[in-house]
Amino acid sequence: MPIDHVVFDLGNVLVRWDRRLLYEQLIDDPVELDRFLDEVLTLDVNAELDRGTPLREVTAALAERFPAERVLIEAFAERWTETLGEVLTDTVALLEELRGLPVTLLALSNWGRDTFAMAEPELPFLRHFDGIVVSGREGVVKPEPAIFELLCSRHQVVPERAVFIDDSAANVATAGRLGFHTVHFADAARCRDELIGLGLDLAAPVS
Repeated sequence: MPIDHVVFDLGNVLVRWDRRLLYEQLIDDPVELDRFLDEVLTLDVNAELDRGTPLREVTAALAERFPAERVLIEAFAERWTETLGEVLTDTVALLEELRGLPVTLLALSNWGRDTFAMAEPELPFLRHFDGIVVSGREGVVKPEPAIFELLCSRHQVVPERAVFIDDSAANVATAGRLGFHTVHFADAARCRDELIGLGLDLAAPVS
């Protein structure tokens, strides 16, 4: 069965994202940096953004819990764009090549509503997508099946005719259970190989 939809995750597939990129500028001691990220501004905090809680609401609540860390916490709202790293140009090149094929290109991302609005001007490759589903706008996140089902209903995706690309094993597992072809993303060259294996007419990676 041919592939007619290719669905990309965004963070760490097309652009690097890491809280550490901001906080290594603000905390010199690596032990203290790890403590802050493990105990204060944790990935669970970021998950609240992914579900749609406004950034300023998240940081205000966190500053109440950790008043001694207020300045560092507020930096997350004031300087959030500094958590974005480099665009992964090899994957963007793959995305651009896919634009020349008879497939619909979609993005499905766990990302905050307001932080995604901040990121959009920084990420011109987003214009290559025919549709983008952002968890913070929908109030549901990967790997919950509901966000995949929303993607399918909104963009007429038949999972058996679609491939889903993500760096998260949990997200890939859910997509697979729902019938998608899947690529557990490691790098653009291997992703390209797997897409070719699914019958997409892409140039072979340069060895």
